[in-house]
Amino acid sequence: MKEKQFAVEQIVAGPKEAEPGMPVADLIRRIGITEQTFDH
Repeated sequence: MKEKQFAVEQIVAGPKEAEPGMPVADLIRRIGITEQTFDH
């Protein structure tokens, strides 16, 4: 299975989309990455 590549802009923009008190699971689902990717 080919890994999806993210542009630097997408990676940097991810945390900026977080709302105060938002669970991490909701954030990573919104930006389209897995928990394993987020943890690395």
